[in-house]
Amino acid sequence: MERLRSTWEASSTLILSLQYREPELRTYRVARALRLLTTQGERTLKLLVKFNLLLVGVFALGLISTWFEARDFLQGQAQEEVLREAGLLAASASATRVYTEEAITPYLAKAGEHDGVFLPQTIPFYAATTTFQKIQHDYPDYTYKEAALNPTNLRDRATDWEADLIQHFRDSPGDNELTRTRETANGPSLYLAHPIRVTEGCLSCHSQPSVAPKTLVAKYGDRNGFGWNMGEVVGAQIVSVPTSLPLKIAHQGLIRLTIDLFVIFAFVIVLIDIGLYVIVIRPLRTISESANRISRGEMDLEHLTARGNDEVTEVTRSFNRMHTSLQKAMNLLEE
Repeated sequence: MERLRSTWEASSTLILSLQYREPELRTYRVARALRLLTTQGERTLKLLVKFNLLLVGVFALGLISTWFEARDFLQGQAQEEVLREAGLLAASASATRVYTEEAITPYLAKAGEHDGVFLPQTIPFYAATTTFQKIQHDYPDYTYKEAALNPTNLRDRATDWEADLIQHFRDSPGDNELTRTRETANGPSLYLAHPIRVTEGCLSCHSQPSVAPKTLVAKYGDRNGFGWNMGEVVGAQIVSVPTSLPLKIAHQGLIRLTIDLFVIFAFVIVLIDIGLYVIVIRPLRTISESANRISRGEMDLEHLTARGNDEVTEVTRSFNRMHTSLQKAMNLLEE
């Protein structure tokens, strides 16, 4: 608009200059107005550069605000996705534990082929943990543990923070899932936990040493893993993952989003530049070139084509009227 206004002012100045009676003053004003018109063509590139700088500034502000909003959103989405996968892994391990307890262990007990031999594969906890270790090849960032306050295998004994977690489930029977973040030696870790409650199948091994399989007692002794009661919360199923994983996923998504925005912006600015050149700059250059030729004395130029009703067309029509008035004025001067 500044460009159009400058051209309009130059055209108006030229037309008004023809009204001066003094030849010297009239000649000076006409020459000055023509110089204003001819210099407009030299400013078109500057106009395009200024317009692009404005677009870049607007885009930069939009990108910064979008980046912060997208970062928080993508981090939240990534954390939800990680927890969803952790829930699926926990459900898979639980299904393995239940299947082992309800199908595998009773079947082998009836078969009698392994009497006198302890088979850890028949222990639901062992089956669930081993199954997860196989799955962990595809999910290396996830860790799994079935921690218990009084386990048969001391490897499964709960640490201090795991014991606090189990106590929380004991104190809050209605809580069946807990998600929290804790600090570890390797950085913050996100974990998903579920309570482990004693079922009827558990009591066959963990009620009293006298009831438990002799092979189990022979391997682990009669001091640990007994005295469990029906329905009691004795442990917690815990799936952990470093918080760096959802942050990494969110960062990758943020980079892709930023690249996409840059590509879209580049495409948009090219289209805008083309439109600006075709609609504004090229017509103004034509006016400027005609004004330059007129200032050198070429009065017999054809009028410029003016189609439409926009501002550029109005400037073109004004220039044509100025050209006509200037031709008449010059003819009068020659007479």
